[in-house]
Formats: sequence, structure tokens, C-alpha cells
Amino acid sequence: MNQVALVTGAGQGLGQRFCARLLAAGFDVVVSDRDLALAQATAKTLGGRTLAVKLDVSNKADFEQALAQVLEHFGALHAVVNNAAVTKTTPLMQISPEEFDAVVGLNLRSVFLGCQVLGAHLAEAGYGRIINMASLAGQNGGTATGAHYAASKGAIVTLTKIFAKEFAGRGVTVNAIAPGPIDSPAVHAAVPAERMQGLLANIPVQRLGDADFLGDLIVQLARPEAYFTTGATWDVNGGLFMR
Repeated sequence: MNQVALVTGAGQGLGQRFCARLLAAGFDVVVSDRDLALAQATAKTLGGRTLAVKLDVSNKADFEQALAQVLEHFGALHAVVNNAAVTKTTPLMQISPEEFDAVVGLNLRSVFLGCQVLGAHLAEAGYGRIINMASLAGQNGGTATGAHYAASKGAIVTLTKIFAKEFAGRGVTVNAIAPGPIDSPAVHAAVPAERMQGLLANIPVQRLGDADFLGDLIVQLARPEAYFTTGATWDVNGGLFMR
């Protein structure tokens, strides 16, 4: 049986790229998105061993339903990539309480529910790999992104450690990846063309990151041999944050 991986927020952007790299590495891939049409279009484009499912990451019942669909179709689940998030760039003093709650709530709740619902299944099965998408913004306070986005991503790093401790003795690892600016639609949407050169000048390697490299890192963390890595946050930021 092939390893089966589920990616949230996979209907477009980085999630779509992550699915492609997992497929290339031999995984069966569940393309999940709150917009089922987007998930289906991505699965059709990718081809191969894919399943499209509707998954609103703010809804626990959706996670439970998605898990049931995966088990019915593939018979197992081995890896989860909690990728879905909303990005806002509203200036700090202009963020309303409602917008703050919406961004932090979705970004953090999605990882919490993904780890709780899908992680519980993996732990019961005695094997699993969970990879949470954090961000450089959660480590340095953010630059191009909003405070609410940065705060949510910092909290994801902490949640990763909490679930890593919970599942460590049951065959499930939980790690995070904290990318800096990646050559992706989200970054180009957040950074106007006239500001891009300034952004690149501030990155020590003076280039945006590569989305496929992130996908390959996810593949490595999703492998059975990655059993000795858990509770870690992997930095991919071009030298913007060193520790």
C-alpha cells in the first residue's frame, strides 16, 4: 500500500505544489479545500492517485467527514499537511477586533483541529506524520504580513510542540515548517511589484524561496525514516532569521 497524505488548503497556491511533490514521491494524495470545485480541479490537473474532498478547516465535523472519505477511498491515512491559512496585510493599528479574531481563529483553529482529529486517528493506528505550515512571520513579528497573521503563525509553532509531546510515544511525529518569502501567488499578492526589489534586497540570499523545495521538505518529514524528528520548526527563510 502506498503512503496516503492529506493536504489542507490544496485547491491552489502552495498547497497545490505540495500535493504535486508528494505525488512525485509516490504518495497517494488527498486534495482538500473548502471549495470543492477548486480541489477537484487541482486533483484533475495533477492526475495520478488523488482524491478531492471538501474540507472547511474551521469545522471539526468537516475533518471527521474528510477522514471517513479518505479511509473509504484509500483505506488508510499516514501523513497530514496543515497548510490552509488566510493572509492579511492590514496595518497594525487598523486591525479591527473582528478581523483579528477571524484571522487568528481560522489559522490556529485549522491546525488545532487537524492535529486533534486526524492526529488522533494516526495515533490510534500507531503511525503518522503531521507537518504544520508556520511562517517566518511567527518568529520575527512579520514584515509584509499583518500582526494577526504573524501571531497565529507563532502560536502554530507552540501547538506543534504540544501535539508532538502528546503523540511522540504513539508513532506520530509533529513538525512545523516556517518559510520566509516564497515565490508564490500569496507573496506576490501581498507585496506590490514596486516593493519587490526592496524585499529582495533585505533577504540575505537576495532571492525568494522555492515552493518545490518546501514540498520536498514536507516529503522528507513525511517519510517513515523521519521518526526521530518531532516538535521541531524547520526554517526556510533565505537567512532572514538565524538561531
